[in-house]
Amino acid sequence: MDQKCKILVAGDVRGNFKQLFSRVESINKKAGPFDMLFCVGDFYSKDNNDELIAYRNGYKNIPVPTYFLGPTNAETNRQYDDNESEICTNLTYLGKRGLYTSSSGLKIAYLSGIESTGKESHAWNFTKEDVVAVRDSCFASKVSLSDYRGIDILITSPWPEGISEDKSNSSKLIAFLAKEIKPRYHFCGMNDKYFEPPPYRNPGDETTQLSLATRFISLAAVGNPEKQKAVYAVSLNPVDKMRVMDLIQKTTNEIASPFSNIDFSMYKRKQDTESGKQYFYDLNKRDDRPRKRRGNNDGSFEKRQRPTYDQESCWFCLSSANVEKHLVISIGENFYLALAKGPINSTHALIVSVTHIQSAALLPDSQWKELEEIKESLVNYFKEQDQVVCFWERNYKCSHLQINAVAIDAGYSWKIKHGFEDKAEEYELTLDELPKLTNAADLPAQGPYFVAELPDGTTLLTKQMKRFPLHFARDVFCTENLLNCEEKVDWKQCCLSKEEETELVQEFRKNYQLPRA
Repeated sequence: MDQKCKILVAGDVRGNFKQLFSRVESINKKAGPFDMLFCVGDFYSKDNNDELIAYRNGYKNIPVPTYFLGPTNAETNRQYDDNESEICTNLTYLGKRGLYTSSSGLKIAYLSGIESTGKESHAWNFTKEDVVAVRDSCFASKVSLSDYRGIDILITSPWPEGISEDKSNSSKLIAFLAKEIKPRYHFCGMNDKYFEPPPYRNPGDETTQLSLATRFISLAAVGNPEKQKAVYAVSLNPVDKMRVMDLIQKTTNEIASPFSNIDFSMYKRKQDTESGKQYFYDLNKRDDRPRKRRGNNDGSFEKRQRPTYDQESCWFCLSSANVEKHLVISIGENFYLALAKGPINSTHALIVSVTHIQSAALLPDSQWKELEEIKESLVNYFKEQDQVVCFWERNYKCSHLQINAVAIDAGYSWKIKHGFEDKAEEYELTLDELPKLTNAADLPAQGPYFVAELPDGTTLLTKQMKRFPLHFARDVFCTENLLNCEEKVDWKQCCLSKEEETELVQEFRKNYQLPRA
């Protein structure tokens, strides 16, 4: 039987980092080990956050990988750095919105901030578009909505409207999101009290015929004087691995959905996008623009909006409305193979996850096995043509797993490692040499990384990603010693016509298909 994933959730921390992590360490020793800690509500305080310095500097350790939501007001917004997601070891800012998939397959949807009033929008506000993006990311992996089973956890800062007669710090948009995605658990903060009503039953609808239950839990602030519950522990099997009978099983104290009398007509779902659609542009495009801080008349600077990834228009999601189906080479169960946009050569392909997952480090064992089978099939395919293939992944400034595969003549195989080493020296990067990857745990679970798997079985890895050159691997292969096509370092400079792309895909398809389960 699959081992359950053990999760901790904390209420508003408000700068009480020492108290939180001491409490978590104690819980972890008694009932752990826990896999993750999620913090809802305000993580930073408005002014005093000095307790975090010791953790940033490495003098103190955070006992469990910790993820927190974004700001809920202008004062705490000042504590967030636009470009910073990994604050220190075991501490990560999730971002504005998204769907986090753990290595065990647990799905956690998250939404930062408070609902926008519509008059103006700030970094600490979310809108209908943000809510729809989170909802659609939860649906994206399904062939049809009829097989939807819900997700494991939803974390937000405000409460959903309707859950209580007290409407302070509540949101109608969050109520709509909870109704749509049907989480097994919904955790909130901000109201300075622990509140756990009986679970409510979500009636079947156009999303799913299954009648699924949700447990709503609001947590008190860390260090609250009334000593109300501020940290909650839950142990779950991922929803996709559970039996349907277990999902729909009822308890004696259930209540009806608190959202049944709320009018959500203004949020009705648009026509579902056609299954099987992909858009294969390189994610470098959103990062190549120069970044400038805009000055105000008073000499101050306006903070840039933190980047968000709208999975409704994600270039790699099956649910994307922007489609270039002619780039698809083959589709498997959890991955598909596509011609790279602006390919280095005719063999340059992308292995892309069907579901919206950020990196290979987060893949469950079953999907990792399938990924390895795909890589092996490509190795064998190119071997028949007296070529070797190199795979690389850049988990940096991108939101969707994509692994590049490029094949070159076998006689040049020995030059690949030297090419990476030379470019690393040029860019002042340190590449660690590792043995062949065996599972997702071999990759960094926290923070960005770059990894290259060479034909000789060597793996090169770096977590030194500050100002990492986005075209690093392309730069290696385009050098004079390898493919001698330096004009192709930037993919935008070597885009092909649709006719040329179609011809390359058809040629690839003649002799290759992804392995089937």
